[in-house]
Amino acid sequence: MPSELIFITGFVVFIFIMMAIDLGLFGKSDKPVSLKQAAIMSGVWVSLALVFYGLIFKYGHLLHHVETFAALKDINEKHFHHLHLNPDDLAGGLQLYRKNLALEFITGYVVEYALSVDNIFVMVLIFTAFAVQPRYYHKVLLWGIIGAVVMRFLFIFLGATLIAQFHWVLYLFGAFLVYTGVMMFINRNQEDEIDPENHRVVKFASKYFAVHPKFEGGKFFIRVNGKRLITPLFLVLMIIEVTDLVFAVDSIPAIFSITKDPYIVFFSNIFAIMGLRSMFFLLVNIIEKFHYLKTGLAVLLAFIGLKMLAGDYAEKIGLTTGMALLIILGILVVSIGASLIFPKKKAV
Repeated sequence: MPSELIFITGFVVFIFIMMAIDLGLFGKSDKPVSLKQAAIMSGVWVSLALVFYGLIFKYGHLLHHVETFAALKDINEKHFHHLHLNPDDLAGGLQLYRKNLALEFITGYVVEYALSVDNIFVMVLIFTAFAVQPRYYHKVLLWGIIGAVVMRFLFIFLGATLIAQFHWVLYLFGAFLVYTGVMMFINRNQEDEIDPENHRVVKFASKYFAVHPKFEGGKFFIRVNGKRLITPLFLVLMIIEVTDLVFAVDSIPAIFSITKDPYIVFFSNIFAIMGLRSMFFLLVNIIEKFHYLKTGLAVLLAFIGLKMLAGDYAEKIGLTTGMALLIILGILVVSIGASLIFPKKKAV
């Protein structure tokens, strides 16, 4: 069996095992997830991402079965790594390739994890608007994340195919990210609202499905007089799936600015998504304290978009992946620090 297939199969199996463990921890009963449980699982997912970083650093060449200089040169050009390789030093070239691949993974992971925080803002609004009881949050988020994994997989490999066929797509991605960042900055102080009755997903579901008028515990479906109906809890799940689809339009191009390797984009994306549920329970009660975070995310998106638009010139002026990671971390630290130092004034 090729090492590439072993690598990917092992990753998928690992994700399924961790989802089962996560479900076992959070899904034993319809009790709200405690801060301690959320902190433990958040720490576990971050630790696992760091372990995976180490695996790529040591065995990353196996991801694409790179064992010869010809294969190394080909993958370097195919995924735009821009590595300076010496044909007489295969071992050194492989070490450089693995190091770069690991750096791309951890940078993409940080970007996706940061952008996921904005997703949490919206999730809190959705649960509040629909008056979902906290004890059912974990069930909705679990199925929401399962759906997100499938959608991200399709989006990522579609994006990689487009980039491979039409390199100019990268500039469209870059322009879109700059536009998104600018609009997020302009609208940073607007109060987001969700109208349950007039939401587009609710209208769509009401038109094409039979909807039960009230919650039935943690059930997504209920049978009444022999007819199967969807419950408001399933409507909430549908809205969260659509919301993630919208966020994916921003986050996936953002990671393609860091790496063009679809596997690395997928790995970093999935690790961030899998940690999103525990991070939600960790931040749900304090998310409003980070009021400058949206400003930071707006700057982050604009920066990533500009880096993508710069293309090869970004490397020439010293904007390497490592430097980009430091800048991204700096943006996040400043926005979080500013939120804590200058707390939001309470309305009188």
